[in-house]
Amino acid sequence: MNERIDSGSVDGRPRSRYDLDRQELSDLLDGQPAYRLDQLWQGLYRDLAEPDQITTLPTDLRRELLERLPTALALDTRSEGDGGDTVKWLWKLADGALIETVLMHYDDRSTVCVSTQVGCAMACGFCATGQMGFDRHLSTGEILEQVVRAKLEAGDRRVSNVVFMGMGEPLANYDRTWAAVERIHGDLGLSARHLTISTVGLVPGIRRLATEGLPVNLAVSLHAADDGLRDELVPINRRWPLAELARACAEHVAATGRRLSFEWALIHDTNDRPVDAERLAAYARPLGAHINLIPLNPTPGWPTRGSTPDRVRAFADELRSLGANVTVRRTRGADIDAACGQLRADRVGGRDTSRVADPVRRAVGTAPSSGRIQPRP
Repeated sequence: MNERIDSGSVDGRPRSRYDLDRQELSDLLDGQPAYRLDQLWQGLYRDLAEPDQITTLPTDLRRELLERLPTALALDTRSEGDGGDTVKWLWKLADGALIETVLMHYDDRSTVCVSTQVGCAMACGFCATGQMGFDRHLSTGEILEQVVRAKLEAGDRRVSNVVFMGMGEPLANYDRTWAAVERIHGDLGLSARHLTISTVGLVPGIRRLATEGLPVNLAVSLHAADDGLRDELVPINRRWPLAELARACAEHVAATGRRLSFEWALIHDTNDRPVDAERLAAYARPLGAHINLIPLNPTPGWPTRGSTPDRVRAFADELRSLGANVTVRRTRGADIDAACGQLRADRVGGRDTSRVADPVRRAVGTAPSSGRIQPRP
């Protein structure tokens, strides 16, 4: 290999093996026969092998590649829940930052939920990630390697779905997130229809997503269908209110042909009333959106509880009676703190509740001044 070439850096941090594209790996292999690039690419993206395990490469080259292509993720904590059907990892990055990944097994699929940022700037009061604030964006390699690790864990249980619903706001880290999407699709071989990007409603990002060549799914963390309440639950609504968000979502649906989904975390006496069901159904129907209801996962820094199981069922029935498509998502991993950011917050010694505004007392109950939710499968 060319002694002048190394794997470089991202924002001053060493680049990991999955940060490099084919051309950059080719540069790294300068002086080697051209076919070595295909052997290396096959080893990393099809065989998911460590560089020193790619037996088609010479032994000396394998050792050198292992040194020059470091892993991005070092295991800090691994937890299992739901009888082994949910696995959660807390990873330590090269700079000491901590992020989370969740793998969820179902009868017909396995889904990995990946993080795109260290922390989150969206001020999500009822999400543990939102309570910790924003540290930095993840690199493409740091995002992509989460999927690789999940595929290795799953073994014969094939990972068929990837949801960008872990720590962070994917559309705030657009370029690196999209680069990871392209690699997951083109190099790891997952269908675009099984890739879902979640957002709290960054309208410019949604519009940009509609122009991309891969028709990935879009999930919007909605949580309120009137601007007054959504301003409190999802502060970004003050910048891009519901009418503008609906226009951007319609553009995405028209461009991709993919069904839109709305995520709705049910919060006791806040967004689970009959009037909330009426507003949500009226907002979702013109967009042909599917509604995913998620009972709010308990978070120590959040003072309001989720809706009761009876209220969740009743809310779903109210939506169906109004002509809306709705699914109640099963809560996964509560026994292992599988909601976004909970494991990281526990690992670093507690949540920074100073970032969460005092709850605002409303006539309908208690509501926060911010919010986003746990990943869904």
